[in-house]
Amino acid sequence: MSTQRPDAKTISEFLSSRRSTRDFLPKPVPQEIIDQILTDALSAPSWSNTRPFKVAVATNDVRDRISGEFLSRWGALSKIMRKGLKNKLPLIFSRYGLPTSNRSIVKPYVAELRPRATRVGKELYEVFGVKRGDREGRDKQWGKNYSFFGAPVELFIYIHKSLHIYAASDAGLMMQNLMLSAHAHGLGSCAQGAVNIWDDVVRQEFEISKDYRLLCGLALGYPSDDKVNSFKANRIGIDELLLKKKDQK
Repeated sequence: MSTQRPDAKTISEFLSSRRSTRDFLPKPVPQEIIDQILTDALSAPSWSNTRPFKVAVATNDVRDRISGEFLSRWGALSKIMRKGLKNKLPLIFSRYGLPTSNRSIVKPYVAELRPRATRVGKELYEVFGVKRGDREGRDKQWGKNYSFFGAPVELFIYIHKSLHIYAASDAGLMMQNLMLSAHAHGLGSCAQGAVNIWDDVVRQEFEISKDYRLLCGLALGYPSDDKVNSFKANRIGIDELLLKKKDQK
């Protein structure tokens, strides 16, 4: 069976038109579309075809319970992160809100990568209308990660521990296919590292082997008309991508 290959210009334009969606309509996504997007995701290449990943699809009541617990924990954690002993006392007694998984996510970026993260954060929060130094505003906006930006579907991506970075590589390839398929179906998506710090909450709702660890979440749904969805993050050029050759003597 042969399929017509789209022209290169169309592919390039389609790829560049994808955006991370950070405000969704409450409109449900039909199950047949979710199934098709997941099927398309599985056409991505994989290390020895091992497919070392699993996906938990949270919708309806399951989605709402996970979101509710995430928001509760974020409410506690955001207070703990503020200065002052009074804010940290709850941590001493309950430890509620502290990361239960992937604690490395809270570490600062290394010097080489920090400017890119700083830039996108500054530009994105300007779209939100959050000014520099407005800690309460930043916490409120960050907290939207835990309501999944209003998306009716939240995917949790798990990778098999045995393959380490290779499992993460395979999951990344799968997720890119998934997000592009979603884009083709008129949906928006947003990969979320922010939700991977409370794996235990997700495990309360799904049967997940201890051999798998949570990589990230992915919000999925129909984009709203909010201006944040037109935000375009700066892309590095190929000059920053390519490694320089060593001087030949």
